[in-house]
Amino acid sequence: MPHDFRRMPILRKSVLSVLVAFSPALLAPALAQSAPSYPHLEKRGRVTQLIVDGKPFLALAGELHNSSASSMAYMQPIWPKLVKMNLNTVLATVSWDSIEPQEGKFDFSLVDGLLQDASAHHLHLVLLWFGSWKNGISSYDPAWVKSNQQRFPLVRIASGKSEQVLSTLAPANWEADARAFRALMRHVRAVDSTTHTVVMIQVENEVGLLGDSRDRSAAANEAFAKPVPKELMDYMQKNKEHLLPELRKVWDAAGGKTSGTWEDVFGKGTAADEAFMAWHYARYIDHVAEAGKAEYALPMYVNTWIVQPQDKKPGDYPSGGAEDHVHDIWQAGAPHIDILCPDIYLPNFQELVTRYSRNNNPLFIPESFAGERGAANAFYAFGEAGAIGYSPFGIEQGGDSGGGAIPKAYDVLSQLAPLIAAHQQEGTVAAVVLDREHSSRKIRMGDYTLNVELRGNRRSPQQLSASGYGLFLPLGPAEYLAAGSNVQVTFTPNTPGPPVAGLSLVEEGNYVNGRWIPGRMLNGDEIQLRYDLDTAAGEDQSGQGLRFGPDGPTIQRVTLYRY
Repeated sequence: MPHDFRRMPILRKSVLSVLVAFSPALLAPALAQSAPSYPHLEKRGRVTQLIVDGKPFLALAGELHNSSASSMAYMQPIWPKLVKMNLNTVLATVSWDSIEPQEGKFDFSLVDGLLQDASAHHLHLVLLWFGSWKNGISSYDPAWVKSNQQRFPLVRIASGKSEQVLSTLAPANWEADARAFRALMRHVRAVDSTTHTVVMIQVENEVGLLGDSRDRSAAANEAFAKPVPKELMDYMQKNKEHLLPELRKVWDAAGGKTSGTWEDVFGKGTAADEAFMAWHYARYIDHVAEAGKAEYALPMYVNTWIVQPQDKKPGDYPSGGAEDHVHDIWQAGAPHIDILCPDIYLPNFQELVTRYSRNNNPLFIPESFAGERGAANAFYAFGEAGAIGYSPFGIEQGGDSGGGAIPKAYDVLSQLAPLIAAHQQEGTVAAVVLDREHSSRKIRMGDYTLNVELRGNRRSPQQLSASGYGLFLPLGPAEYLAAGSNVQVTFTPNTPGPPVAGLSLVEEGNYVNGRWIPGRMLNGDEIQLRYDLDTAAGEDQSGQGLRFGPDGPTIQRVTLYRY
């Protein structure tokens, strides 16, 4: 009879103890399959989460301006400000020219300073490797690379002009970048593998070619005329039924060929050019990431300068970057990259996080807004989209210090982080972002539907609040937690029984070290929704609900009854 160790935990422990005592070699395969102790990504339930020190970690982050971390003296007054803003993670640049000013001679003093100061302020770090490219341009590579274009070739565009962009088609380029990145990751492992200050790595920055749809150097033209690499064709054929519709449409329009040149497979025009560049950027960056992971396998991601409304073709936006419509090519070409991330500075935040969550791609937003819009985005990302992290750009010089919108939002999210992470796994957390055009949403959650609306007069839209947001999760069959700003919530029963939901107990309060500390017990005017709000219309609503003011998110817990 086979043994099921999952049903015999005591026996399992005894057997493992025997193996450890008498034959460690027998236990090695089992230990090798266990989760690593350093920060890593792990699929838990319905989402992939960042695990730090054995627990899911939500990165309430902010990205520094590009040059801030190049001086520890410059950073000294900034660290306390970041703490005051309730961040738990800082995104900071480490540039190739700063660590390898002379070929083969490395200086990690800035890296050490970053780690020491972040740790002293109880902050985690995401290191941004500005190696071959930043915003598509090669400006952070060392002088010994810049000055030797024979050894380190540049891109050439249709006009015949060379651009300040290292070519993806030159092995010498990625080999030099990979050596430097490997040295960086070896050093980070040596100084941080037990403290885990660094939790993720960004490899390069917003890569892709601007000004043309593809590299037209001699090496690139030769590669473009050759067959599409077998690895990409095999991936596309194996995953044919699951390819993203944008890539499948391009492939089918060209005849669905299983081999041929880039124009044979993707058609003549800029779609073939972009596919070609996406493959070569992905392969280049994968070489760099693979070298780094050989030393210290932290989670690694690339960030994306996304297509803007005015862009007409690749080259208007960085051609070959990890745009969501070429994610299949990137996932085929860069298996050592864990996440393909959007930098979102457009208003259609919800649509973009949905597009970048396809293909089982985890969600991390390394650059976006601060302010009220950023606070709402953060709530939505964690509560609705299962995000690993959210990060406004230029966090140290924004207007959100002290009592601003991001510090208030991060304060609440940090209190709720363990609950959010647990409910992300179960798919039982939801969030909304509302404005005057989309002023209400219904959320079916357990035995009740939550009717979430902007505060104000629905009969007079000009009297509605401009925007609001909220996050919601169940605590029991008739108990809910809600956190929000500028919204109100009523409840409708979903199951047979008395038709109206009443509020038995409403508490505002805070979580301290994971424990609920109630403040006021809300009743009377604080839960009566006036009829001029037009929320009590209808036989299934009581006229009572949760109300969240405009001064930043607060937390309320409610217990319901029916009558």
